[in-house]
Amino acid sequence: MSTASEAAAGAAPTGTKPFAGFEWLLAGRYLRTRRREGFVSVIAGFSFLGILLGVATLIIVMSVMNGFRKELLEKIVGVNGHIFATPIDRPLDDYEAVALRLRKVPGIKFAIPLVEGQALASSQVGNGGVLVRGISEEDIKSIPFVANNVKQGTLDGFGTTGGVAIGRRLAASLGLQAGDTITIVTPRGASTPFGTAPRIKAYPVTAVFEIGMSEFDASFVFMPLAESQAYFNRDGDVNVIEIFIDNPDQTQAVRDAIEADAPRPLVLSDWRQRNRTFFNALEVERNVMFIILTLIVLVAALNIVSGLIMLVKDKTEDIAIMRTMGASRGTVLRVFLITGATIGVVGTLGGLLLGVVFANNIKSIMGAINWITGANLWDPTVRFLSDIPSVIDWREVASVVGMALVLSLLATLYPAWKAARLDPVQALRMG
Repeated sequence: MSTASEAAAGAAPTGTKPFAGFEWLLAGRYLRTRRREGFVSVIAGFSFLGILLGVATLIIVMSVMNGFRKELLEKIVGVNGHIFATPIDRPLDDYEAVALRLRKVPGIKFAIPLVEGQALASSQVGNGGVLVRGISEEDIKSIPFVANNVKQGTLDGFGTTGGVAIGRRLAASLGLQAGDTITIVTPRGASTPFGTAPRIKAYPVTAVFEIGMSEFDASFVFMPLAESQAYFNRDGDVNVIEIFIDNPDQTQAVRDAIEADAPRPLVLSDWRQRNRTFFNALEVERNVMFIILTLIVLVAALNIVSGLIMLVKDKTEDIAIMRTMGASRGTVLRVFLITGATIGVVGTLGGLLLGVVFANNIKSIMGAINWITGANLWDPTVRFLSDIPSVIDWREVASVVGMALVLSLLATLYPAWKAARLDPVQALRMG
């Protein structure tokens, strides 16, 4: 007698409760590898692997995208500020009074007057374009991404030594260390009867910092505020006052408060306006990746359909025997429902475990792969950040798991329904 008949004989199907023990036992036997049903088991195995890898890949990719956005937002905003105040009618020569007034607005941590200008930095090794930012010693020490990441030298005495602080990648490209001399050239120098002459001046490197964002580390040069005013011909004024607030999500509320209590006419812009295109592109990429990777789970779910249909055809005779012994259509439906759903549930849980473990240890795993292959899989000059980030959003993880479970369950409905609809007499003839 077949497996189905043995299981059915050992139980009394009539009047049994849904999802009784014998239904689980029979579904489990259908999932085991048998010589006659070997191909069906292979399809079930591929379905399991497809769902496992699909769920794991979705969790890993979404975690990396979340980490990428979080790190970029923190570093772009953490170095450049949240709100930018520029003058309208006259230069910001009263920047100290304006900054002091802005610091009293609720929600503002600090307001930093800055002189900004583009220049060419050079050494005996090479040269490259840089962004010079004139800032006071007190203010540069209030920026944690700079003050807490000094790799060489010190920021103590920054405003009095006449030296500059440069990014680590800029230092590496120019072959410089703390204590060396960097030459900075700007075309906007002193005015002469023959026109504007370039200004060339050498500065000692007092500190080398590493923000962790390659673009900033390769281009930023911080100069004492008074020195930058003299270097860029600023007659006691600044270009902009950068405002750092407690909560970047409350930017509009703080802007409204500044406009209501502005000490003088100012043009205000914020980090959302300056980086809108970049973060919108990042969000579009994130959504597209989610859709593409969801197709992996969908294909695996379709494999469950094909595998169950083949299993139903192979078990036609068993179904007929079960029906003639009193098993209801609901019993048959639940047996095949359990068979297919087990593949989906176990695959989803396995993918959840693999994805979370991988996302939490992605830096170590990438380091091991780099060591084994001898290749640099994460080039910071291309991807902006020095290390690959990963932040797990448990709400997204729950949505991925829920989607995989729903797709797996839906994939089992049609084959299970077809099995339940088989007529015992026709099934015996087919068998």
